[in-house]
Amino acid sequence: MVYQEGQMESIRNILAGKKGLIVGIANENSIAYGCASVLRQLGAECAVTYLNAKAEKYVRPLAEALQSPLVMPMDVEQPEQMRTVFEQIAKHWGTLDFIIHSIAYCPAEDLHGRVTDCSLAGFQQAMHVSCYSFIEMTRLAEPLMQNGGSLITMSYYGADKVVENYNIMGPVKAALESVSRYLANELGPKRIRVHVVSPGPLKTRAASGIAHFDQLIEDAIARAPQNRLVDIEEVGATCAFLISNAASGLTGQTIYVDGGYHIKA
Repeated sequence: MVYQEGQMESIRNILAGKKGLIVGIANENSIAYGCASVLRQLGAECAVTYLNAKAEKYVRPLAEALQSPLVMPMDVEQPEQMRTVFEQIAKHWGTLDFIIHSIAYCPAEDLHGRVTDCSLAGFQQAMHVSCYSFIEMTRLAEPLMQNGGSLITMSYYGADKVVENYNIMGPVKAALESVSRYLANELGPKRIRVHVVSPGPLKTRAASGIAHFDQLIEDAIARAPQNRLVDIEEVGATCAFLISNAASGLTGQTIYVDGGYHIKA
């Protein structure tokens, strides 16, 4: 496509003035970092969180590259940390336009076992970190989105169909997708839009915890109509569209960014 003079600059600034929170950066291969990088290039300001002191040394240099004005610790299993993050956002910006929620966790013994054998503690922790935290962030973000906003979380095809070795995370992600639709319905009158983005398998640190992940990657490449994996920047570009005013008429969607993987039987 050939852009006329001025069009490219307009695209580059499509998110100019928008301010948002990025949750889930662990390293430069994280989906959350791919999103943050694209959003920053398109004009958005991004506050960034890291899980703990151990993670900070990896995340802070990336946040500096993003010119993030706020870099804060947040373990979603520590409610006071989450409240502090939103208090800092309110103090620094006074408003919030978007959240990228890209975190998930399940204890290894529960993730690698049958759903039938999942422990109550493991299920509760997986649901808390991967699903309920999105509800909590939404509740804290709502007062800061007086002019509307966008809330985006990450899912996977295993929420809809059985994927070998995805195990208990399939039901957890299914819950997350359902929660997102209900949030979209409740917050729609306030022009707060809620979406799920569902990438295909990506070589991230979190995904490496799935048993036989290399085989999952090979199968995805063979099955997807595009015969390839998508990358984190493509996921970021989709999020940029959803955050932009161009997507003002969309909410409650689960959008697959997987090279068409999900359409194959």
